[in-house]
Parts: sequence; structure tokens; C-alpha cells
Amino acid sequence: MRRYIFSHMIKHLTSLLLSGFLLSQPTVSCGNTKQPGSVQQSDKAGSKIDGEGKNSSSKSMLLTGADQTSEYLSDLKGKKVGMVVNPTSIIGNSHSVDSLRSLGINIVKVFGPEHGFRGEASAGAKVNSNIDGKTGLPVISLYGSHYKPTVEDLKGIDIMVFDIQDVGVRFYTYISTLHYIMEACAENKLKLIVLDRPNPNGFYVDGPVLEEKFKSFIGMHPIPVLHGMTIGEYAAMVNGEGWLKGKVKCDLKIIKLKGYSHDMDYTLPVKPSPNLNTQQSILLYPSLCLFEGTIISQGRGTHMPFQVLGSPALKGKYDFTFTPVSIKGMSETPLHQNQLCYGLDLRKYDISVFKKMGQLNLSWLIDMYNSYPEKEKFFDFKQSKQINNFNRLAGNDKLQKQIASGMSEREIRASWEPKLSTYKEMRKKYLLYP
Repeated sequence: MRRYIFSHMIKHLTSLLLSGFLLSQPTVSCGNTKQPGSVQQSDKAGSKIDGEGKNSSSKSMLLTGADQTSEYLSDLKGKKVGMVVNPTSIIGNSHSVDSLRSLGINIVKVFGPEHGFRGEASAGAKVNSNIDGKTGLPVISLYGSHYKPTVEDLKGIDIMVFDIQDVGVRFYTYISTLHYIMEACAENKLKLIVLDRPNPNGFYVDGPVLEEKFKSFIGMHPIPVLHGMTIGEYAAMVNGEGWLKGKVKCDLKIIKLKGYSHDMDYTLPVKPSPNLNTQQSILLYPSLCLFEGTIISQGRGTHMPFQVLGSPALKGKYDFTFTPVSIKGMSETPLHQNQLCYGLDLRKYDISVFKKMGQLNLSWLIDMYNSYPEKEKFFDFKQSKQINNFNRLAGNDKLQKQIASGMSEREIRASWEPKLSTYKEMRKKYLLYP
């Protein structure tokens, strides 16, 4: 018995040390906060944001799925492993690919989502498959010629691992990549291990539920804008609801988080994509990404994306200004490039409001539409390749019409029912955490 207890203690301590748990968690990198181009305002964004380094996870001893190597190493030993990863895939302070290879795991291929394995591609940029310069491993791009792994891509692989940090929003494409990984694994009889990670926006569920005819890579399933699930819970829902092609089932194993709850404040240790480079942007993203389907800049082409909004046409309506410029790896050809934009500065907006209210902010969208002088151009995506299809982002063609017709936020929200409440009830079946 003593030998068993001692062995169990050593196993647990090894997992903690591998995870870097005893080290302080790094904060989200804010990048260079000196904005290129002109900025006319008295305050400047600092390299730190309120709440960074103050994870409640430090109090509750949170462990990600990846951190708990003792829970899945036995599944990988002696097998040829494929990994779906990006820069957020970390064990402690090391990339999970490097960590697992150092533990003797035979990783034979890496699969990269939007922005690539190393996270160097800007939003929407196609990524080519290549050989990774650091590891020498073949990297299969799932954001280039195809989204779904082919039979050839999976050749020589015994088991797949998915380890990517999500932000809990329908149009964030990592959950679409997860769908296609699950589908390909099911069709090719491969087991998939999902290493679960916290959802920084997991404390609320809100927004219109996607309608089938607006299905795309930025929205594949009938879920609201904010789905309120971890990546592991979402995988279980995709499987359980029969959303894979032909209703196939993926042989799925989820390595659960320890010490996590949905109402937890969680600051990401690594930016999940080039333009979500601060905790402020990550929590504003659910409300501001809808602007990608409009003529309004969301700050791409600055070092404060998804923290500012504006357009040259709003001169005289707003005082705050910024100028988008080309930034390699973030936004090479941003909307309103080299033009002075007038709008809103939300870098100091109280993001705790989202948890208190349990709602995304629609008032910014309504107010900017009302302020825009040429309303027929506001949602017209034909004006620029940098403007997305608003209806695909919204998941319906109603929201655009509702805003244009002058409906109030309260009236718009009422139209989301009963689908939103139905989703919330269905979601309960797949929750792994309180």
C-alpha cells in the first residue's frame, strides 16, 4: 500500500513539474503598444492590461488537459502521433510538441489551423504545408488548399491529438478545424484525444443561433455567437448531436481540466491569434467581430485590434482617431489602410461588464450604423475584400435588417428566442464543469 501511495505521489509531482505549474503564469503579450500612423488622444495603451496575472486559476490550482501528461502518455506511447497545434499549445512554458517529444512520444506529423502551426500568418491568409524548420516535422496546413485532413494526410498516423486554445466564439475558426479533424478521424478509424483548455468567454451564452443556410467555415453548427463551452465540451456536443457528416461518431477522449469552472476569470498565457493580442481584445471580440461584416475598421492594421472602432466617414461624429497601416503577420492590407479613422477607443472599457450583464454589446453596432452617413454602404461587403459577409457572421439575414429598420436592442434580443433558450438547455448535456 505504501509503495502504491509513494508511486502515485511521484506520478502527480511529475505531472506538475512538466506542466510548469510551480512557475508563475505568463501574461498575454500585448506587443508593441506604440501605434504606427497617427493617434490623436491623450492616453496610450500600456503593455499590461487590468486583470493580467490575476487568474483565479492560481487560487484554484488550475491544470489544463495538456498539463496532465500522466493522463494521456500511455495512450501515445509506442504509437505514431499526429498533433493539431499552434502557439497556444503549451505544457508549462514549452510547446506541447517539444515537451512530448522530450518524453519519448513519436510525433510524425503536425497539423496547423488558421494562422499556421507557428502562428505567423495574418487573419484569412492561406497557409501552405511545409517542413517545420525547428523540428523537421512535416506540417499539414488545414487553412490552405483544404480544411479537412485527407486520407493521405493521415497516412502513417495511429492516433491524433488536438491541443488548441479557443476563445468561445462561433466565428473563431479553431472549432471549425476541430469539426473536420473529428470527421476525418471518424472516417479513418483513428482515436482523437482533445486536451481541454479554459474558455476565457465561458461565463456567458448569448447571440443569435446560426441558421442552416448561413453555414460556413466561420459558423458550422446551430449555436449562438457565444457558445459557453470549452473546446472539449464542444467536441462532445459535435459528437453527441450527430453533426459530423453522415452522423459518424469520433472515437473521442477528452483530458479534462482540473480546478476549472465556467465563471472563472482566465487570462490566456499566449495570444490565441495575431489580432487577439491582449485580454481586453479577447473579451471584446464577441461584440466587435460583427463589425468585420461592415465598413467599420476594428483596428486591424494597428497594435490595438479589437479594441478600437472607426471609419474615415465618421469625421465630426467621434473625436478619437487612429490610422490603420500594413503590419506583417497581423494585417498586411487592412480596411481603410493609411486613412485617418474616427471612432471609439475601447482599450479602457470595463470588460467585467460582460460577466455582470451576461450579454454581448449590440449598442456599439446600432450606434455606429445610426451615425454612418451612407447607410447603404454600411453592410456592403462588395466594397472591399477586407469586409466579410455580415449575415454569415450573424448567422442569419435578420440582424442586418433589424438594425437598418431601427429596432431596439431589446427587440432584437427578443427575436433570438426561443432558439437561444433551446440551445442553453441542450448545452447542459455536455458540460464537464460547473
